Amino acid sequence: MSYLSSKRCQLYYEDSAESDPSGAQKPVVLFVNGWAVSSRYWKPLVNMLSPNYRCITYDQSGTGKTIIKGFKPTFTIQGFTDEAGELIEHLGLHTSKKLHIVGHSMGGMVATELCLRYHQALISATIIACGIFEETLFTSLGLFFLGGLIDFSMNFRNIFQHEPLKSLFVKRAATKEISKEYHDILIEDFTQSDKEATNAVGRFSIDREVLKRYTRHVLLISSPLLCSVGMADQTIPPEGTITLYETRIAKSSAPTRLAKFMDLGHLPMLEDTARFAAELKKHFEFAEQFHKKSPQ
Repeated sequence: MSYLSSKRCQLYYEDSAESDPSGAQKPVVLFVNGWAVSSRYWKPLVNMLSPNYRCITYDQSGTGKTIIKGFKPTFTIQGFTDEAGELIEHLGLHTSKKLHIVGHSMGGMVATELCLRYHQALISATIIACGIFEETLFTSLGLFFLGGLIDFSMNFRNIFQHEPLKSLFVKRAATKEISKEYHDILIEDFTQSDKEATNAVGRFSIDREVLKRYTRHVLLISSPLLCSVGMADQTIPPEGTITLYETRIAKSSAPTRLAKFMDLGHLPMLEDTARFAAELKKHFEFAEQFHKKSPQ
């Protein structure tokens, strides 16, 4: 558990190599969080992966233990990419070919930018529940209503600390039952996140131009990409991730794989940690073999 000082913030991060020095030699997995959550929800997955991988999690500006008081960070894709990039460079992960980047929900957008910026160090990319949508009247209305939901959620978010809204909030994200510990963590993170940061992230996550740029940049990732989606996701329509996968298959020569979990929702890392960890390991191993066979 450490802090990295920057012009944006005091960035809180956890590196499994701190408690296990042998982990410094293992392949590295950097986890990029979704909207209005700290990095705590990765812990069950980190516990499963850390025997074989050096796992790094961090709290983005506006969440968790990262300190932004006295700083003036920009809450944009570029800003979040810059702070994660500083962490990558601080840990020296940009200098060797052993980096797997995993982005969840909004974090998939940040992860995509990191994959392009540190492509020489990258072994694989994984995007979880962060898709693209054909621009139709239906999807435009969907984005409009999602914007309204974000406004409502932020203006009245304290109501989610009480039942029955507390359980309804979590059930919208996690289709399968999750432990009370993480049920409470999700609510605590959401209700205590910085309001300006949370509003900004919610807004750019549904901005059409941001989404178009995200699509273009996903196609440019040269390492193997895993698109992962819970088909019972009630937070972000799973069809968007399927479209992202199909678009990349059609337009990119880089390897692209799809992991569909028919019975899981927006939080597969908590809903079925073992099954999700197995899919990640399979992807990481495939990507490592791919790079060994590819000409340098």
